[in-house]
Amino acid sequence: MRRPWYWMSLVTALASALTNTSGAGADERVEAQRRQMVDDIAAIARSTASDTGRATFAERVMAAMRKVERHRFVPGATASQAYRDSPLPIGSGQTISQPYIVALSTDLIDPKPDHVVLEIGTGSGYQAAVLAELVKNVYSIEIVASLGREAAERLAKLGYRNVEVRIGDGYKGWPEKAPFDGIIVTAAAPFVPAPLVAQLKPGGKMIIPVDAGILHQDLLLRTSAQGHADAGKAEEHHGPRGGLGNARRPARREDLGV
Repeated sequence: MRRPWYWMSLVTALASALTNTSGAGADERVEAQRRQMVDDIAAIARSTASDTGRATFAERVMAAMRKVERHRFVPGATASQAYRDSPLPIGSGQTISQPYIVALSTDLIDPKPDHVVLEIGTGSGYQAAVLAELVKNVYSIEIVASLGREAAERLAKLGYRNVEVRIGDGYKGWPEKAPFDGIIVTAAAPFVPAPLVAQLKPGGKMIIPVDAGILHQDLLLRTSAQGHADAGKAEEHHGPRGGLGNARRPARREDLGV
């Protein structure tokens, strides 16, 4: 006759096995969704090449997009939508940028392993995490204190030791950490702030969405000492991202030609 402890041990072992199997299955589904997201980004890049000048993104950038788990950077209620190519609310009236815009912005600054990059508008920390996979150091400024603190904690828990988050208005940049090889501004602005341009290294690149009319933005690429080049009209449905105190107008993405 089997003793009661035997049956209890057997039930516990079976329950544990089922849990592990379920968890593995969930991980595989999320990984598949992430791969599909990257495929979608590649398709949009091809269809918008005439606007952005880039039909493909660097493999290092795409690898980072495949690796970073976007569902870790959105509230639980929207985690199931994390790998759709769309912005999502992250609280405090703010949103996480759509994956395509994150990939495009990252690719346009041509990140290298020894680069130091400034981000204006930390949000939930997703863009910073993607950059952290590609460059030496990331310095990120968030104007919404609660978002900035949460992002810093999240990035630390996920093991990103090369990201530093500061609470404040990003208009003046981060002079103590300058100069930067690249700057990504996630907040809409009516113009390119001179303090940020001054903090770019010679040849450094800055990406910034600049207002181009009501509910409309152009994503501009500015290269230090070479003027600025219009990187196309990659637009998105997006609430005003915190970071630049003068960024208030929402933008709209019109299908990106897809």
